Amino acid sequence: MFALRVLQAEEGDCLVLCYGTAKQPRFALIDGGPARNYDKNLRPELVALAKAGRGLELVVLSHVDNDHVIGLLDFIVEQGSQPVIDVAGLWLNSFGATVGAGGGADIEPRVAALAAAGARAKVAAATVLGIRQGHRLAGEARAQEIPLNAAFGGGVILAKQGQQPIQLGNLRLHIVGPTRGNLEALQDQWHDWLAEREAAAPEVAAMADKSIPNLSSVMFVAESGKRRMLLTGDGRGDHLLDGLVEAGLAPQRRLHVDLFKLPHHGSDRNADRELFERVTADAYVLSANGKYGNPDLATLEWIVESAQARKRKIALYLTNTTPDVKAFVKRFPPAKSGYTISILPRSKRCFDVVLEK
Repeated sequence: MFALRVLQAEEGDCLVLCYGTAKQPRFALIDGGPARNYDKNLRPELVALAKAGRGLELVVLSHVDNDHVIGLLDFIVEQGSQPVIDVAGLWLNSFGATVGAGGGADIEPRVAALAAAGARAKVAAATVLGIRQGHRLAGEARAQEIPLNAAFGGGVILAKQGQQPIQLGNLRLHIVGPTRGNLEALQDQWHDWLAEREAAAPEVAAMADKSIPNLSSVMFVAESGKRRMLLTGDGRGDHLLDGLVEAGLAPQRRLHVDLFKLPHHGSDRNADRELFERVTADAYVLSANGKYGNPDLATLEWIVESAQARKRKIALYLTNTTPDVKAFVKRFPPAKSGYTISILPRSKRCFDVVLEK
């Protein structure tokens, strides 16, 4: 058995990785979605698993953006007072241990100072909140004695040359991001971003606030038997390619997987046409509801045009219909363009993309 259960998470991500066997299924949770997602979508799923006698072999926070961390924090906080489901371990990279490490130690306090300016730095304020929620999530896990990054000696999760995959039963997890080089590049971006806004007039800083640098995402290839899925958080496409090479999975900067969960909800800020020419899949999963323009029309076009160039039939799985999705389907009718499209009904909380029964 090998499948990805995609929960409705509006503008965020909330995924359950299903593996093991039909008789003995196992589960891992990746991200928890934004505010209110836990009560509405994630908690019912976890309660159902617990009633069936199942637990979570692993919980992964890809990164500390609000639309990924809040649902997990709500879950783990409840676990501390009224356990919902057994949790065997948690993976997360704190901002301080990644972008804020070494030469980036000044970044977090400088972002906090900018956020304190108020309405002119709304995105910076949201980033600070996410960073603090990540710290709190780690603290809650320690208080509950949930092992934290145990497969990495309690340290930072990084893609490294020669690193062996993490084995969970019949599941193998190959870490492909972030790399040390990715984190150093992000530190430089943060320093440049902060210097520009600290020197700008308040109204200029407010207008430019939306271009805040990415936070580093834990990215990995999950493999069971001959099937593979690529889970990318909000990672950047160029960082993903670097990590695939670093992990030895794409020596020619090319990889084919059965399922590709799109980075950053299909934003064209995190990908380009080259990414979808180099990393191809049979199924593409997008979790987005149109907020911040995600998924972008350009991203959907790049995916389909890349598949058309190779005469490959593909499937798209989306959590919501958005204006850009409607425009894309009109411009590229599925029956004529070589793809199928499935969209989660609003009456449902999840769908499964099954790679192996």
